[in-house]
Amino acid sequence: MHLIEDSLGKFFEKQVAIDPDHEFIIYPDRNLRFTYGQFNERVNNLAKGLLAIGIKKGDHVGIWAKNVPDWLTFMFATAKIGAVLVTVNTAYKSHEVEYVLKQSDMRALALIDSFRDVDYLEIMNELVPELKNSERGRLKSKKFPCLKSIIYVGQEKHRGIYSTNELLLLGSHYPDDELKEIMESVTGDDVVNMQYTSGTTGFPKGVMLTSKNILNNGLSIGDRQKFTYKDRICLPVPLFHCFGTVLGIMAILTHRATVVMLEVFDPLLALAAVQKEKCTALYGVPTMFIAEYTHPMFDMFDLSSLRTGIMAGSTCPIEAMKKVVKDMHCSQITSVYGLTEASPGMTQTTVDDPVELRVETVGKSFPGVEVRVVDPDTNEPVPTNTVGELCCRGYNVMKGYYKMSEETKKVIDEDGWLHSGDLGTCDENGYYRITGRIKDMIIRGGENIYPREIEEFLLTIPGVTDVQVVGIPDKKYGEIVGAFVILNKGADLTEADIRDYAKRKIARYKAPKHVFIVDEFPLTASGKIQKYRLRELAVELLNKQDENNN
Repeated sequence: MHLIEDSLGKFFEKQVAIDPDHEFIIYPDRNLRFTYGQFNERVNNLAKGLLAIGIKKGDHVGIWAKNVPDWLTFMFATAKIGAVLVTVNTAYKSHEVEYVLKQSDMRALALIDSFRDVDYLEIMNELVPELKNSERGRLKSKKFPCLKSIIYVGQEKHRGIYSTNELLLLGSHYPDDELKEIMESVTGDDVVNMQYTSGTTGFPKGVMLTSKNILNNGLSIGDRQKFTYKDRICLPVPLFHCFGTVLGIMAILTHRATVVMLEVFDPLLALAAVQKEKCTALYGVPTMFIAEYTHPMFDMFDLSSLRTGIMAGSTCPIEAMKKVVKDMHCSQITSVYGLTEASPGMTQTTVDDPVELRVETVGKSFPGVEVRVVDPDTNEPVPTNTVGELCCRGYNVMKGYYKMSEETKKVIDEDGWLHSGDLGTCDENGYYRITGRIKDMIIRGGENIYPREIEEFLLTIPGVTDVQVVGIPDKKYGEIVGAFVILNKGADLTEADIRDYAKRKIARYKAPKHVFIVDEFPLTASGKIQKYRLRELAVELLNKQDENNN
């Protein structure tokens, strides 16, 4: 495989130069359209605006926003000046944002006002009380010594906060040659993007990804779907995940295709976008596709322009795949397997694979990426069709976890193999199947949740002695979060109290849907907690509740 060695900023400019008038980004619900050339101009102005307020190469700039039009402006602007874009999950609340701001040494944070039930501005004013009395760009925060600037993505003015319009204006007066000079010094091996992935050790870890990681992964992902500049990809998945930025934007950019964006997922808007813009590809996690084809107005839409796309993010139900092929015209739908640390793709099916293989496997390894299945105990490769841990090695392996070298060593071994923690098999033709997980992870509708992180959070509630968190099977999301809690003697907490406390402090998708107060946990003879028994118990208890309610 011939690798792209350019930095993201340089590569973007090369793609713009080929045909600046080709459409790059469309927001169909408001008819907002940018050609490659128009968007590049906006990116340059924002890049120079960031330089004007003191953002330098290597600085960490966070973005906490749904898929608003300037999300991608920030992504390419930071790439051009060699700053690292730190993507913040839109569902995060104060507890998680405080951690990411601190751990990432964030120098600036771009944010919108709010999303669903979370008021971002309120959280920032609570975490950084100095904001109200500080001069813009000269923030001095006790809690976050690195943080100097907050940027509001929008028109309104807020105390102590820049707006994107001001930065674009500042940038338009800033010298072009300074931007060019900095861009020349940025390489494909520099970190361009940092995404936080929940950690088995409790707190999320910042995965450092380079331009080389994500551009080449995007190139392969687009190749497997046979993208050309004529393709129009409807992207209703969030940009703060690799699914949005790499499987989406990098695959589109490397093939000079067009992205049809949705700010947030809505099945009706997705169907309307496909029809209006004659999209040829559609992306989503299984729950999104299911919401689309089961929508009561589904039959009103003409989806005949669709050809391919990606269903990924959690195990794809075979029946859902078949419905998407048959009823949504995605006869060449593909699935990708990977993890953020692999930037993210390791394997993918192709448009030419027979339907059975596209439905039942996650395809073959990408060019330039070695994938193997090993015995989790000995690390030795296992024979074909034998279950083992999936590992990969190649250009796509992350640079490491930010400031967590010990954690990095736990997942990348001395020979450079990244250990996924997932179990699978490989057949004689090189097709991989995922069969389960070694790591104790819950996947709720495409969001990875590590029980340990929630357990440690719930232990901060006064009156809670011990907690075990497990995934409970769920028809809609695949799995949901359940918590078994042992209380201190005399504590008068109820299951609802614990649920409500979690809802206020942590992302809604992580908050336990069900809480069970118990006196003890089931143990093995050696005293280890039997999580599988807790899962079974949760299902029993919920079935009993249903019977009593009927």
